[in-house]
Amino acid sequence: MKNTLIRNLSANTIQLAVNQLLGLVIFYVLSTGLDKSSFGQLNLALAILLIVFNLLSLGIDQVAIRKIALGNPPGTILSLYLFHVLLTGLLFYFILLTGSTFIDLQGGLYPILILIGLGKLMIYFSTPFKQAASGLEHFRPLAFMLVISNLVRGGGLILLVLLHILSLKTIIILFIAGDLLELLFCIYLFKRITRLPVNISLNKTGYIGLLREALPQMGVVIITSAMSRFDWIFIGFTVSAIKLAEYSFAYKVFEMSTLPLLAIAPLLLPWFTKLFKQDDIDTGPLKLLLKTEMIIAALTIVLINTLWSPAIDAVTAGKYGSVNTKTIFILSLCIPFLYLNNFLWTIHFANGRMKMILKGFIITLLVNVLLDVVLIPIYSNEGAAAAFLAATIVQSVYYMIKYPMAGFNRLWFNLLACILCAVLSCVIAKTYFLNPNIAPVLAVTLYIALLFITAQIRPADYHATRKLFST
Repeated sequence: MKNTLIRNLSANTIQLAVNQLLGLVIFYVLSTGLDKSSFGQLNLALAILLIVFNLLSLGIDQVAIRKIALGNPPGTILSLYLFHVLLTGLLFYFILLTGSTFIDLQGGLYPILILIGLGKLMIYFSTPFKQAASGLEHFRPLAFMLVISNLVRGGGLILLVLLHILSLKTIIILFIAGDLLELLFCIYLFKRITRLPVNISLNKTGYIGLLREALPQMGVVIITSAMSRFDWIFIGFTVSAIKLAEYSFAYKVFEMSTLPLLAIAPLLLPWFTKLFKQDDIDTGPLKLLLKTEMIIAALTIVLINTLWSPAIDAVTAGKYGSVNTKTIFILSLCIPFLYLNNFLWTIHFANGRMKMILKGFIITLLVNVLLDVVLIPIYSNEGAAAAFLAATIVQSVYYMIKYPMAGFNRLWFNLLACILCAVLSCVIAKTYFLNPNIAPVLAVTLYIALLFITAQIRPADYHATRKLFST
């Protein structure tokens, strides 16, 4: 059992690392190899399709994993799921193609949407095989299923650059080929590993039952899908593809900066679940862990803002650095609140407060969308970043109000103190030390000094923190 767990964790970790690296390569080549207008249109098409195919799943993907893991016949669940993706996927693509009779396909977004949509349709068709493999705990084959498309894209883009034939047309062809190959590879590998037949079930009763079971998940799927890329789509349609290219670049770097949170988050749920089953809860370790997360999150603010312009302008030939200075600053301020939200969400989830969590998502979505509609037409990318920051703050306040445990309200002081130390460090370093090679080092040094001055770091915390993480 232990060896199996280690193998599964290793496979998942390697898959995540490989996909992150390949994603970085793909993103860099696209952002530097395409002009801003083409890069923006491509990102707009991808954002639309991401939301659409997430919505089309109707939450069945998570239900399928759970049902198979609970011992339901995997072949039956796979057949019902395949019927669902074929029905909804082909219906959507038929509507997309029908729209082409009314829209000029000589240029613009729509032809890109049709072509990229064909590839994403293949990815959508491959989803049941991945979810079934996950439910059966075949994590090593699943890791191969998840990286094949990015391997093709990453390798193909490098080849296109070397051959000097990189263009929007060749990129779209490569994306479709990678997505189609992923579908074929998933079918082949799934059949080889499981020996299960790949059939499409037309069982009306079974399918309706699956939809009913997925009904509680649909609300979460709709909200998270809308939040995931609404700002991208709104910028693309109301401002310009060029501004979307700039914003999507800054947002992608912002997402990558939260990788430490991705490493911490999976460890919290099992720990919190066991902790909150106890009658007498020691909140000391929780407070210490959250304060440590705040320090790490605010350090990210320092690093991003002191390194941004010189580093990004250097690697993108001046395309996405200085123009995004204000946008990335606002987005970076979201990072500590994201850490706090994940921490509090995990506590609420461990205590089974599902309705409260759903309500929090709805409030956050409404705030984000409303402010996007108001701010983006006026302030463009900075408005989108400000709307996202406001939404994360509202979510933090909501979660904190709904968590009445004594002593946690003081953590607002830790949060705000860390953010202010980070911002002050950046301002001083960038104002008085213009050398871009020196400013980041001085900013980090000043940040640590300010943490000691404000008692966010105390000598007494060292042994407690070491004990916490060793445990």
